[in-house]
Amino acid sequence: MIARHSTGLVAFSLILATGVLATPAVAQAPANSGADWVVPRTADGHPDFQGNWTNVTITPFERSEEQESPILTFEQVQSRQGRAEARIERGAQASDPDRQAPSAGGGVGGYNNVYIDRGTNIAIVNGEYRSSLLTRPSDGRRPDLTDAGQQRMAEYRAFRGSFGRYDHPEVRPLGERCIMSFGSSAGPPMIPNTFYNNNYTIVQTADHISIMSEMVHDTRIIRIGDGPRLPSHIRPWMGDSWAHWEGDALVVETTNLNPLQTFRGIPPTEHLKVTERFTRPDAETILYEFTVDDPTTYEESWGGEIPFKPLNDRLYEYACHEGNYALSNILGGERYQERLEAETTSGRR
Repeated sequence: MIARHSTGLVAFSLILATGVLATPAVAQAPANSGADWVVPRTADGHPDFQGNWTNVTITPFERSEEQESPILTFEQVQSRQGRAEARIERGAQASDPDRQAPSAGGGVGGYNNVYIDRGTNIAIVNGEYRSSLLTRPSDGRRPDLTDAGQQRMAEYRAFRGSFGRYDHPEVRPLGERCIMSFGSSAGPPMIPNTFYNNNYTIVQTADHISIMSEMVHDTRIIRIGDGPRLPSHIRPWMGDSWAHWEGDALVVETTNLNPLQTFRGIPPTEHLKVTERFTRPDAETILYEFTVDDPTTYEESWGGEIPFKPLNDRLYEYACHEGNYALSNILGGERYQERLEAETTSGRR
């Protein structure tokens, strides 16, 4: 995993160089978002979504139970963005050269703040500072599972629990194996993760739109039109997506998601449909809306709104192969431990 997006770190370095750490300010509407702004269009007359974009934000996916309102106050925005800025400041501090080595057999730590970009800003939609990205139902939380959904999840957990953590490649996380992005960056739905690389490149033609997610270099190729859907037994990564235009909104409907592509731990069924809407409310925003429907899993449909902002930087290859290259060692190490345990058990007889 190399060449992380570093815009936030560069900006913070400039702040340190000037000796000033600015108080986080409430974002203002872009100057070119007024009545004189005209939606850019492609040669076929539809809104143009092409370019590099990011949906990084510190707004959580679901609203906390303590937060009743879907909209944050000025003071709440200042506090949350201030904590994010302080976290970056702490992470930029030099490591103690005299610190003790990690204890044998213990954790050795992960990436430091140089590699991580969780963002510093609250998501703004329609001029409102949102307390969660999920907005439907009104409490900002994913609805409960149906009885059938709970039963299916219990069976799924029991099945996975019957294997050891390192028994075989199929129980390893998809992100570690570099098959799919961590969380649901590539989607659908396309949800920002809390780690890094929440960046996208969109390419658009009259009959296709391609969305490349920097996180694990996934690319969704969405057909525009009214073509035939895949048979129900064919379920590729990121599903089968078809789009159509409703005025200036690009509407994408996706079915047939791969059963291993879980969303927040819940595997998709053959009944799942994700509907996405892309619009351009101003020059600095793609408003991304999503709705998840699966009456066999959730008690009601649910969804949310996420602003995508221009990324005035490059996207880089996400060279994600550590887990794949190391997989034989990971599995071989577990087999070695099993042999030692078997020999110990045999020696006691």
